[in-house]
Amino acid sequence: MSVSLLSNIQYPADLRKLAPDQLPILAKELRDFVINIVATKEGHLGASLGVIELTIALHYVFNTPNDILVWDVGHQAYPHKILTGRKDIFHTNRQLDGISGFPKRSESQYDTFGVGHSSTSISATLGMAIASKLKGDTKKQHIAVIGDASIASGMAFEGLNHAGVTDTNMLVILNDNAIGIDPSVGALKEYLTKAKVGIRPRKNNIIEALNFDYFGPIDGHDLPSLIKTLEELKTIEGPKLLHIITTKGKGLKQAEENQVQYHAPGKFDASTGDLIPKDSNGLPPKFQDVFGHTILELARANKKIVGITPAMPTGSSLKYMMQEMPDRAFDVGIAEQHAVTLAAGMATQGLVAFCTIYSTFLQRAYDQVIHDVALQNLPIIFCIDRAGIVGADGATHHGVFDIAYLNCIPNIIIAAPKDEIELRNLLYTASLGLDNPIAIRYPRGRGHIIDWQKPFQSLKIGKGEILKKGTDLAVISTGTIAHNVTFALEDIDTTISHYHFGFIKPLDTNLLKQVLQQYKTIITIEDGVIKGGFGSSIVDFANQYHFKNKIITLGVPDQFIHQGTVDELHDIAGISIKGILKTIRQYL
Repeated sequence: MSVSLLSNIQYPADLRKLAPDQLPILAKELRDFVINIVATKEGHLGASLGVIELTIALHYVFNTPNDILVWDVGHQAYPHKILTGRKDIFHTNRQLDGISGFPKRSESQYDTFGVGHSSTSISATLGMAIASKLKGDTKKQHIAVIGDASIASGMAFEGLNHAGVTDTNMLVILNDNAIGIDPSVGALKEYLTKAKVGIRPRKNNIIEALNFDYFGPIDGHDLPSLIKTLEELKTIEGPKLLHIITTKGKGLKQAEENQVQYHAPGKFDASTGDLIPKDSNGLPPKFQDVFGHTILELARANKKIVGITPAMPTGSSLKYMMQEMPDRAFDVGIAEQHAVTLAAGMATQGLVAFCTIYSTFLQRAYDQVIHDVALQNLPIIFCIDRAGIVGADGATHHGVFDIAYLNCIPNIIIAAPKDEIELRNLLYTASLGLDNPIAIRYPRGRGHIIDWQKPFQSLKIGKGEILKKGTDLAVISTGTIAHNVTFALEDIDTTISHYHFGFIKPLDTNLLKQVLQQYKTIITIEDGVIKGGFGSSIVDFANQYHFKNKIITLGVPDQFIHQGTVDELHDIAGISIKGILKTIRQYL
């Protein structure tokens, strides 16, 4: 049996020893390697399969890591990782103490810029190119690889706009496959579609209008063509853009045909590509599906309701409303700032705007939340998906900062339901009309209640509740972490009180005063950062009214939490069932 080419490659220097006619063989081996690992370990599949040939060509033509290569987002970086010294540990991808699912500077010198969110590659690469110029290094190449969904983002255009007036040695590779996590949207997508079929009027070329030399489009799976073109581009000075056409999921039939599902498909049969079904019978729904079905139900009854998402219709489940009411549900592409201000504009005209956005993506629109929403006190309903620890995606995706970064903003209401029914009722209550904007945070994945589709009930804003009455100490939790507390208290012999504060802001001050008066020791628990978080608000309130209680705050410590399962990472943060038990027993 012949030895595979891939088995002899640890780094790009090994790759460059191959003859050009060996590269298609390597591409097949690399594609099979990715498929076999992701089939059992899970991860981002389709994007990585789509750039196999491009990755080989880039490391073959350019002298990485001296030549700088930046991948946008990082969903497509698996082949890059395998060819840059991490092949033998790639099976640890996205696992606790394993390698990250995204490029990470501390992991490898070939990972020149840490990524996880989109549209940063052009700005970062431009910064590196300017640095090389200032150092007098005119030979170094700087390459940014960005997708057609990511390049439509405002930040990408800011980078293009600046790069176009520099004479830096910079190449932007536009990897055009007409899809991000969901299909690409917007006018730029339509423009690129015309370019694919050969309509390329020079006078109207948007890239050349930004002072870039435009090349392409070319087939991104044609290795000889890629290598020939990249070799030519190495000799051309100034900012330039190469437009390549690829197929997301290339080489796996099901991934090509079902690109949304196979973006991150979970476990599947590597030989057939068939998904390994998960038995969801009898399981509670995912929180995003509760949101998706509830907003659709509310929108059927209220014609003023609109839904907005920045490129996450499937992940957020706004897709249900988009399918039934396409004129009232909007995917605005990877444009979080636009999504928030668009919602604000709608609210000024009396629409009830639900802006569903991942916790870490909302960070990108922080100024808009403050300036365009809270300052004007517009009643936007922020539905903050993926709040808390999310697991294998790691530090770039954990939604642990939203309580802290929203808590300091005047006018805004912050709610964290403990279960699906409370989420449903919060959405209903918000839809009836509020005097303030509201942020409703909920986690990724399934909850605990199967029979969640009960009649709506209006909730009183700022009202907490007692879940369990005891005498020895009190635990105050917010959000779905309440279930970890409930399970922990089942293993405690003595009596502990458990309070749920579904509203972080405003706090239920009457209930909180009662708790502070009755218990000397209080433990607060949240699935966000401790600094500036929910527990911090409890401590501030106690200090304001001169209470002398011992208050212990549990939550995410002042450090970035990396990848692992949710349970593993909860354990690291001390908010797992085991961690909560340990703290309670320590203070009994």
